[in-house]
Amino acid sequence: MTKKPEVLSRKLGLVFGNPQLFIRALTHRSASSTNNERLEFLGDSILGFVIAEQLYNLFPDAPEGVLSRMRANLVNQRSLAEIARQHKLGDYLLLGSGELKSGGFERDSILSDAVEAIIAALYKDQGMAACQKWIPELFDDKLKSLSLGNGQKDPKTRLQEFMQAKKLDLPQYELLTASGLAHEQTFKVQCKISLLPQPSIGAGVTRKGAEQAAAEILLELLAKEHIL
Repeated sequence: MTKKPEVLSRKLGLVFGNPQLFIRALTHRSASSTNNERLEFLGDSILGFVIAEQLYNLFPDAPEGVLSRMRANLVNQRSLAEIARQHKLGDYLLLGSGELKSGGFERDSILSDAVEAIIAALYKDQGMAACQKWIPELFDDKLKSLSLGNGQKDPKTRLQEFMQAKKLDLPQYELLTASGLAHEQTFKVQCKISLLPQPSIGAGVTRKGAEQAAAEILLELLAKEHIL
């Protein structure tokens, strides 16, 4: 049986002027046509902004690429689902009977969407200042564990480590073309992974650079699909 949403609200340190917003944030589309999908859409953008602001302030000397990778690691589906499980958020979700029977309350996609929806509900209820205060509290452990060393791993290494952690086949790189004069060649490399249907194609002045570019494209796609 789904636990009362006000219990979760207190656990999260939130008090809503309009409690219906919080209930809607916990409502999956399988349970009602009035669900959290629109809130999740809004919360995704708010979360990205607040985390970007935190990283900008925490790492004043980090380049844009490192900050982007850190943000992607913090706001991806797996990370949000971990936070949801810490607070046993699945116990409070409003799901249709089909999702309940299939274990939807444990599914990463449903849990991460609910976290983003709660963020949007807070924004609609109390504004951006409340989100800028609460989101860093929610992500406190993850923010404290960050270091520039982790953020500066090259794309090939990060993609390989991600696939290894998932116990999946390693990325496959294939040289497609090498064109131009010997001292100014352009290489194109294709990279395939089992998690995505289409390969990526990266270009660079060296084969290694092209491989890095192809890996970076796949990492961005994984983050976009909330897989990373």
